[in-house]
Amino acid sequence: MAELARRLVEALDGLLGVTVPLRLQTWDGSAAGPPGAPTLVLRNRRALRRLLWRPNELGLARAYVAGDLDVAPGSDLYEVLRAVAHVAELPEVRRQRFGPGDVLGPRGRRAAGALLRAGAFGPEPAPPAEEAPDGLGRLHSRRRDRAAIHHHYDVGNDFYALVLGPSMVYSCAYWEPAAKSLEAAQEAKLDLICRKLGLRPGMRLLDVGSGWGSLVLHAARHYGVTAVGVSISAEQVALARRRVEEAGLADRVEIRLQDYREVPDGPFDAISSVGMAEHVGEAQYQVYAEHLYRLLAPGGRLLNHQIARRPDRPGEPYRPSPFIDRYVFPDGELSPLGSTVSRLEAAGFEVRDVESLREHYGLTLREWVANLEAHWTEAVRLVGLGRARVWRLYMAASALAFEENRIGVNQILAVRTGADGAARLPATRAAWLAAAGTASDLPLPEGAGGGPGVSDLGDRRSVR
Repeated sequence: MAELARRLVEALDGLLGVTVPLRLQTWDGSAAGPPGAPTLVLRNRRALRRLLWRPNELGLARAYVAGDLDVAPGSDLYEVLRAVAHVAELPEVRRQRFGPGDVLGPRGRRAAGALLRAGAFGPEPAPPAEEAPDGLGRLHSRRRDRAAIHHHYDVGNDFYALVLGPSMVYSCAYWEPAAKSLEAAQEAKLDLICRKLGLRPGMRLLDVGSGWGSLVLHAARHYGVTAVGVSISAEQVALARRRVEEAGLADRVEIRLQDYREVPDGPFDAISSVGMAEHVGEAQYQVYAEHLYRLLAPGGRLLNHQIARRPDRPGEPYRPSPFIDRYVFPDGELSPLGSTVSRLEAAGFEVRDVESLREHYGLTLREWVANLEAHWTEAVRLVGLGRARVWRLYMAASALAFEENRIGVNQILAVRTGADGAARLPATRAAWLAAAGTASDLPLPEGAGGGPGVSDLGDRRSVR
């Protein structure tokens, strides 16, 4: 058993036909693999059994979340994930399906022999408790969507506060050159959205998937709008309502526990949807786009901020990440940018502007991972070790995916033109951004305190 790691590395390299750029350390104390490479630790035979039963990212995720698989001290999680993604994307690996021919051939027999000697064969281990059960009911029905949102967003507001920081904004920040902190970059993003929407005092804003209320609070305080925020996360709504009360803005901001499909009281002068459309689903996206179009007044603007996947390779159907689907965003679906633009146009919108923020999201996710690491003990106390490991893995892997252009994120500005076809936008992008009617000097409501939503986000030192 003293050479267990060497036998496993040789079997894996032989089965894949490539040298995996990782070292492997096993429970017997042995280690093997390229010198200086980041090191994965197999803590027990159960790790191998999970990988044998699910030889893909779901098996890796289950082993990591359960603690059967770990990153060795001194190794960097980002480098481990980068190496795994690099191997998975190699053409010679992508072509392999590990069918009977692979398993029964010479390479497969050598791998099977190594796994047999390591005690890898046995019943499939139960998934970690953090794994979401298979969805019940029709996909993207209102009931099933509520269950999916509950799984992700109702983890606990205190936990999210550790990860997100004081801004409580759960979407990518806007990293202007002068940004010195995550909070400053998040405030810049909120302000960018308000300027793109052309908000002015007296306008009525709908924020779809409003989270903890940061955008509607910013828009009401700095731009003088009245705002409605809707979310189907009970915990988000509870905290958002408290933040509105503490800000003294209850007369201008309403937070509803409501599905976007149930919003009846248009028209709104502007609509924002930030990090929400990923939950809508392919089958419901046209419903989403058409409902927002009906809720928007002629001449009104929609700001749709949405993660996008790369277009499918020819002959390869879209398959959501099994790790993300089971542990992070059940039933979430990503669309290519072109598909999203086409659906908005089919609903009647005129798309006027698209801005990619892909690199911004990589920076933001690294900040969130750093926040989680800095408060690890408290995070584990709040949500448990398995859940904390889910968030560490998901955010680190997502940061690399954005940095390496495997996924992107875009702000799409669309307009419901008037009956005469007029968009009521200045002629140039610079002009309509500059022409937004800021109300940053509006007096605060009488009695407003210094709680969340009133004070600016501040400028603390980055933990990155």
